[in-house]
Amino acid sequence: MQPLNSKKAVVIGGSRGTGRAIVEAFLQEGADVLVVARKPDSLAELVRKWPSVRTLQADMTDTSTLETVFQDAPDVVVLAGGAMPPSQSIVDLDWETFSTNWNTDVKASYLLTQYALTRPAKAGTLILFLSSGAAIGGSPISGGYAGSKRMQMFLANYAQLASNRGGLGLRFLTLAPFRLMKNTGVGDVVVPKYAAFTGVLEEDFVAGMTQAQTKEDVADAVVAFARQWPTPVEGNVFVVSSDGIATESDMVKGAPFWTKR
Repeated sequence: MQPLNSKKAVVIGGSRGTGRAIVEAFLQEGADVLVVARKPDSLAELVRKWPSVRTLQADMTDTSTLETVFQDAPDVVVLAGGAMPPSQSIVDLDWETFSTNWNTDVKASYLLTQYALTRPAKAGTLILFLSSGAAIGGSPISGGYAGSKRMQMFLANYAQLASNRGGLGLRFLTLAPFRLMKNTGVGDVVVPKYAAFTGVLEEDFVAGMTQAQTKEDVADAVVAFARQWPTPVEGNVFVVSSDGIATESDMVKGAPFWTKR
């Protein structure tokens, strides 16, 4: 495994929740980290705790943001941010609300992919999209969220194919946390909504989420990938749970498929 103390990392959506856990894991490894987020208050709070971190207040769906992200030739770019998904049944959603995550999460992933492939980013750059277990099992009260997160998986596959064909030397990955997580922006909003939707107490809903990973588990997985890329045979899409990391293809085949890295 490669040390990260000489590496430059960018975490988009890294000021709170899972993104922040990833930022802190990189900083603890000695990486030089740039955090991109929209809200100045959360960025300022992050700097108070980690004075060495660099920050950029910007919108991840703005193409000008990508110029700044790549200007210092980062070794790792993690897209951890995304819009809050809706929390209503499909019958109660209009198209604009249904497509919220397509217009943010997917758009940001697409723009990042296009920039990295066409500029291109320097050979040896890892670009990782943070997806969701909803991409595997669906999410009936989250509009187009599950589909948008599945699209991030497709994008990693499409982008890796384009990089390979162009001889660019880039690595594209998508990592999906297996379960909803409390103490994250999405989890704190969606978990109570899903408990109500299923007609159970919130604590019972949480207890029923087996193999539930923490945001620190997710951060550890990202750091592991940054240290050592998965092999081409393993593919480009991975899922992380409390039991470890699984490839998408292994999940389709069935258990046992979790491994530690």
